[in-house]
Amino acid sequence: MAVLQTIRSLFVPVPETVPEHIVPAPPTEYRISPLTDDRIKELIKLNQRCFTNGDSYSKHTFNYLLSEPNTLSYQMTTTEGELVSFAFIMINQNGAAHLTTIGVAPEHRRRGIAVRMLEHLERALLAKGIGTIMLEVRVSNHGAQKLYLRSGYSVVQRIASYYSNGEDGYLMMKSLS
Repeated sequence: MAVLQTIRSLFVPVPETVPEHIVPAPPTEYRISPLTDDRIKELIKLNQRCFTNGDSYSKHTFNYLLSEPNTLSYQMTTTEGELVSFAFIMINQNGAAHLTTIGVAPEHRRRGIAVRMLEHLERALLAKGIGTIMLEVRVSNHGAQKLYLRSGYSVVQRIASYYSNGEDGYLMMKSLS
């Protein structure tokens, strides 16, 4: 949690974007793989589309996360190679992990992509001997809260004014062992 706040304080947030009209993408298959800096431009565009309320990360933040040795980064792509989802997890020195961000392209939502990505992340953490994962979520983001609760996460704390607009957040955790 403190790491994310430190990262946020170092960089200027990306400006808010105008909401777009979302047309669901045609059915397709998806593939998860490590995310590398060669997709930074696509990542930034997708991040801005996923987080239109001012929570999107800057290019500098992504460059930091992609170069930080204690960060795992994954992408989900279509069979055509289109980037449709991303996730970043920082592994803390205390043996816990922090899901710093996860996003799914609006036209690919409601297809189980976030669940698949979470499951993949958790398996990767277990393989590294990491037994706990934590994340923050907006109090108003009921959809994400449902996803995390169904995936076994528990709310452990309400964090006052956690987000840049002053909204509270919930700290959620899950034991992976």
